[in-house]
Amino acid sequence: MAKAVRNVVIRGISGNIGELVFRQMPDGSTRISAKPDFSSRKFSKGQKNHQGRFREAAAYARQAARTQPIYAQLAAGTVQSPYNWALSDWFHPPVIQGIERTEDRVRVHATDNVLVAKVVISILDEEGNVVEKGEGIKGEGDWWEVVCAAGGKIVAEAWDLAGNVTKKDS
Repeated sequence: MAKAVRNVVIRGISGNIGELVFRQMPDGSTRISAKPDFSSRKFSKGQKNHQGRFREAAAYARQAARTQPIYAQLAAGTVQSPYNWALSDWFHPPVIQGIERTEDRVRVHATDNVLVAKVVISILDEEGNVVEKGEGIKGEGDWWEVVCAAGGKIVAEAWDLAGNVTKKDS
């Protein structure tokens, strides 16, 4: 692989010409390499599945980077773009760190690499039927609260902007 620095002829060129590939590097240099040959490449089922998931993530990231201002805010002053943040968000579901119950409310500690969009809490009876259900209200830090009177098993769901959901019960 060749490296060209301050060459007037190829400055700013990228892409391929014939069997040569030109890449612009962050330091301003241009890398020149032979065009890769993928004609005999065979992908495993797992690789194909991941490529499909990546296509879905890229489609989400293209749209969300333009419409969700949080991604632009996170990208400001960093080397990452809003697209990179949206792509990362798609691959990282929220995490429910803990669930606390007091006499009249349930608190859920939920985190995400970007933003927890909502938390839904359900109270189930002994047969697994929903007795009470409510959307959490964001409290201090990463805590979400729901006022509830019913007793029973607690099931919390945390959602992020990309639509990932995580469930946890206590």
